[in-house]
Amino acid sequence: MGIYFFWGEDEFAIAQTVQTLRDTILDPNWIQFNYHQIPGEDPNSTIEALNQAMTPVFGIGGRLVWVVNTSIGQQCSEEILTQLQRILPAIPDNSHLLFTTNKKPDKRLKSSKLIQQYAEVREYSPIPPWKTDELIHKVKQVSQEIGVKLTPKAIELLAESVGNNSRQLWNELEKLKLYGQQENKPLDETVIATLVNANAQNSLQLAQAIRQGNQAEALQLIDELLSRNEPALRIVATLVGQFRTWTIIQLQLEAGEMDNKIIAKAADIPNPNRLYFLRKELQKMSGKQLLATLPILLDLETRLKRGHNPLETLQIKAIELCQLFQ
Repeated sequence: MGIYFFWGEDEFAIAQTVQTLRDTILDPNWIQFNYHQIPGEDPNSTIEALNQAMTPVFGIGGRLVWVVNTSIGQQCSEEILTQLQRILPAIPDNSHLLFTTNKKPDKRLKSSKLIQQYAEVREYSPIPPWKTDELIHKVKQVSQEIGVKLTPKAIELLAESVGNNSRQLWNELEKLKLYGQQENKPLDETVIATLVNANAQNSLQLAQAIRQGNQAEALQLIDELLSRNEPALRIVATLVGQFRTWTIIQLQLEAGEMDNKIIAKAADIPNPNRLYFLRKELQKMSGKQLLATLPILLDLETRLKRGHNPLETLQIKAIELCQLFQ
């Protein structure tokens, strides 16, 4: 028996995991009999999925029943809850039931607690762009899965180039795999710079331009980000995350804290070694300057949520932020 509940906004990563499940569970010759994809918008989808999961497997291999965009993590009637309680523990070993949704399950619901009890629950949310260590770890993980050998600097450059775009990361590594077949050594950063379609302008670079007080570069980056259809609120989320991290670290340092582990824990940084680079970025900034950015960023987010023009609002607030560091 395999019961899975995958949730999160990274639809590509979920699709890749589902494909792996299909390849592992199903026999190619019996897919049409043992694979069922059910739209979660149908009010009867959960009941149908449970019935299919209890149906004996035809031929060889296992059975996979996939409920796409399920709502049982947000709402669940007593009738459906009763069926879940009755059937989930009884699903045969060679039958697999999968629920996916882009919404975080409400832990207060009985159905969510039941899923937590019987299912393998995985979150597939995009990694925040400012969490560099996690992005690097993701590149290492996917490159190993695909079979691409990269040098440490190549991994860092690839993480910087694709950010948290899972689809682009996968596509770039597939391309690098073809190129790597001609090489007998790990690919270095020169190859990455040549072959990878780098998103040269990103929200983290905007944060760097602001901390340097570079208004011209900040305004150019905003224009380029929006021209690539980067959501304004996502840009703000990255800025808030980055300036929050800088602020916490700087305030810790100004308070006399020297233990990197304590500082890293306070700033939610998994790898304390990263503080070496962050301290360099903070050399010309004070805690007072950084604290002053937070109300401006809050006002920026509020204005965008109220429907203000994204380009004009971002430009005005970027200028205000840059002036703090001039």
